[in-house]
Amino acid sequence: MTLTDRIVASAYTVGWAVVRFVPEKAAAFVFRMIADVMWRRRGKSVQRLESNLAKVTGREGESLRELSRAGLRSYMRYWMEIFRLPAMDPKKIHAQTRAVGGDYLMETIAEGRGVVVALPHMGNWDAAGVWLVQCGHPFTTVMERLKPESLFERFVAFRTAIGMEVLPLTRQGGGSAQAFGTLAQRMRAGKVACLPADRDLTESGIEVDFFGRRTRMAAGPALLALQTGAALVPVTIWFDGDGWGLDVHPEVPVPAEGTRQEKVVELTQGMADAFEKGIAEHPDDWHMLQRLWLEDLEPREPRP
Repeated sequence: MTLTDRIVASAYTVGWAVVRFVPEKAAAFVFRMIADVMWRRRGKSVQRLESNLAKVTGREGESLRELSRAGLRSYMRYWMEIFRLPAMDPKKIHAQTRAVGGDYLMETIAEGRGVVVALPHMGNWDAAGVWLVQCGHPFTTVMERLKPESLFERFVAFRTAIGMEVLPLTRQGGGSAQAFGTLAQRMRAGKVACLPADRDLTESGIEVDFFGRRTRMAAGPALLALQTGAALVPVTIWFDGDGWGLDVHPEVPVPAEGTRQEKVVELTQGMADAFEKGIAEHPDDWHMLQRLWLEDLEPREPRP
């Protein structure tokens, strides 16, 4: 483990050990101040967030700067809540969540089909997961393997305690894990999977139009729906005052015609369209501090 890995792991450990015991208003104040310091320093992640938000909203100048400040505060609120979530009352989270289309999601799950809930990096999706579990529907998700391994294991334990089944995206030491096969089994059994999907973490992402530009999004949600007959349901999330909001979008239908690849592309584009709508309504709660659009990415090495 490198020195950087040790520092990162220690910071998260301290966060989980300490923040939950700090009064909520005091914790919120501290994390808001951290966000403002990051915003004023204008590091690479802040500049990238502003670049992404400019593409989404068309804002520039002072208007864009104010939006990025709100975005940083939203992002740091997410981390404050992550550290506090183990000590928060799940019933209170459920009560303070405004679920637009929540009845539709419950009806879709009740049909007995598997449901693939596709999510962008918005709001606090862990809190949304608590809401879903409190509705009586524990679910499966996939998580990128973090470094150091102890940090990854800590996150898995945290999310398992909430009610999630967490599958690693890759095996320890590298190589593909069999997450897709397990997800397919869960879908055929009529279960629920929640998958962040607005950023491609693999070499098999699907190109889509997103806010008038080309990017790649994860192929997994569309492939799962196509292969298992599960419903592909995009959900966007935001912070709603002191609580949380989520918008359940209509199921993305499987095209009646076309090749398998063409159907996957059309399903993924439908998912991207729903994300676009939700992000446009709540841009300050979209936590995309990384490169996203193809025009901003480093060219990929050609495959042999």
